[in-house]
Amino acid sequence: MHNKFLVLILIWIIPKILFGQDLSYAKEIVETLASDEFRGRGYVQKGERIAAKYIKDEFDRIGLEPVKKSYYQKFSTSVNTFPKQMKVVINGTELVPGKDFLIEAGSPGVSGNFNAITLEISDILNREVLLNKLSESSGKFLVIESYERTDYSKEELKEIDELTNFLRYHPDNPALGTLFLTQSKLTWGGSTVQYSKPSFTIKVDSSVIEIEELSFDVDSKFIENYSSQNVAGMVEGESSDSLMIFIAHYDHLGMMGDKTMFSGANDNASGIAMLLNLASYYRTNKPKYQTVFIAFGGEELGFIGAKHFVENPPFDLSRIKFLLNFDISGTGDDGIQVVNGSIYRDKFDLLTEINDEKKLLQKVKIRGEACNSDHCIFHMAGIPCFFIYTLGGIQAYHDIYDTAETLPLTEFEDYFKLVTLFVNQL
Repeated sequence: MHNKFLVLILIWIIPKILFGQDLSYAKEIVETLASDEFRGRGYVQKGERIAAKYIKDEFDRIGLEPVKKSYYQKFSTSVNTFPKQMKVVINGTELVPGKDFLIEAGSPGVSGNFNAITLEISDILNREVLLNKLSESSGKFLVIESYERTDYSKEELKEIDELTNFLRYHPDNPALGTLFLTQSKLTWGGSTVQYSKPSFTIKVDSSVIEIEELSFDVDSKFIENYSSQNVAGMVEGESSDSLMIFIAHYDHLGMMGDKTMFSGANDNASGIAMLLNLASYYRTNKPKYQTVFIAFGGEELGFIGAKHFVENPPFDLSRIKFLLNFDISGTGDDGIQVVNGSIYRDKFDLLTEINDEKKLLQKVKIRGEACNSDHCIFHMAGIPCFFIYTLGGIQAYHDIYDTAETLPLTEFEDYFKLVTLFVNQL
């Protein structure tokens, strides 16, 4: 009786231990990659290289084989960085980087005290007024009022966007730089170029503020040939004729100055968590096809690592049966979105059929083509693929609030189960 009771307990508890272990491993990965040590996985203090080594070591620990002699595939990129000072003072008040302001990712450094000229949106749409104000702007900063919550027509908004982009980037603008006021969420990015003029976005409560004193102390460093890497490993399958590919990018936005970090927990430590969990699963559960796991660098700079991989493939790309891209995998309260779902409708229908049968995620939503992550480069090369991302939950994205502490991994286990059931039926 004692032995039978023990067997029943083990039968009941082992699946829960395994699922808990998957989620525990995912949380560990996210917490590690989003920690201070990894510097936001950007190019200041080589955070992205620290992340790549971590993934390589995990591939090795899991027991993956390198796709070639090394897990690394090297590539280079130009990148603009902000490694040191990031100080903005307006009307005597020092602003908090990431919370109160952002610097445009392609900005040069700037230091000193400056005067400002305010441009209202009506000024921008009136060419005579605009030219008069520009003629007075040499050596000064242009302050452009917020226009997100206005009643301008689509045509007027398009014209405003075109003109403000000219003011932000064009060297013929006589102003020293620009400040854009916004009432919207601050969302940062990366840049492979450095522009001739600095530009800042300032979070404000009202569309116009009177700026009397303006001071900056900002360092930038443009790196023309930064050496980065993709990380790739594989497991053998029952058949080596076709390949199943799992991808996720590991890079993020890094540092804006030496104190403000963009941790990138959901984007995309969570996708790497899914990638490594799948690697661990298929290492012990032999897949139908030879399966390759790729962690890409340079995604936030414009899919740089993915482009290099497709242009320099370590295997014949025509062997790829299907590719899944995981970018933002940390919520799932409202289900998942499947980019290219309408392109590969039979695969999408299979995915939804499994989800409906197993009652895993609340919804599997279909979407068409979208060049918004690394899958795009493979899709343009004719490789069948989905890009799947989770929906609902926290809205932190490309900001300082996308941290491991705020990422719930709500449906990670069910999402993982759906992916494996889907892949195993391909």
